[in-house]
Amino acid sequence: MGYRTVVMYIEIGCFVVCVAGWILVCSTQPTEIWTWSEVGSIVLTTSNYFSNLWKDCISDSTGVSDCKGIPSLLALNWDIHMCRALIIISIILAFFGSILVLVGMKCTKIGGSERTNAKVTFAGGMNYLIGGLCAMVAFSYYGNKIRSEFDDPTYNEQKFEIGVGVFIGWGGSSLLITGGLIYSILAGREAFGSSQFPGYTFLPSRKSYASSARTEITHTRNSMVSSDNSSISTISNTTRKTASNVYV
Repeated sequence: MGYRTVVMYIEIGCFVVCVAGWILVCSTQPTEIWTWSEVGSIVLTTSNYFSNLWKDCISDSTGVSDCKGIPSLLALNWDIHMCRALIIISIILAFFGSILVLVGMKCTKIGGSERTNAKVTFAGGMNYLIGGLCAMVAFSYYGNKIRSEFDDPTYNEQKFEIGVGVFIGWGGSSLLITGGLIYSILAGREAFGSSQFPGYTFLPSRKSYASSARTEITHTRNSMVSSDNSSISTISNTTRKTASNVYV
């Protein structure tokens, strides 16, 4: 199996991983349970409070739930706005990263040369990587905020716990970071590294053929001249010895 085939299979696997991570990050937006808390004195009056970045919900023991959107955007804290912006940026970057990777992968054969496709794939991998980092920062900050409020003994308001939406976001962010990092390493090495890669054959130009032929001809002529000179010197030495023997 050649180097190009191995890289092609790795790119396909990374694409599946990144698309799965992008879907998981997108699925956290309609997920209502980012934080949850259970309050009640008896079973029939138990209430569950849960919320996400966009709305707050409550449900009772009968299973009836009621959700209410956040009425004012300007009344929210800056950290909620930051988490919203980072997750939306992550979703957009991962979407365009999927398009770039589909164009630049070796199995699609849509782009131009191998080096151009590698640059396009590298751009898509960087989109995945940056998008995954943005989402990881948002989910980690939100989860750490819930943990710090829960562990703070001076916090007198309702305390919440980390919900399933944050855990799904952590998983999707990890997939995006992993796939984007592998894309960036493989495609960056091919796009910005040496022009000679394993699995590719270098074809010399006509000038190289001509120069090599001239070198061989010159070497042959020099060897013939040296052999003629050696033969002439041998004959002259033999003649001198014969002449000296005759006089003796």
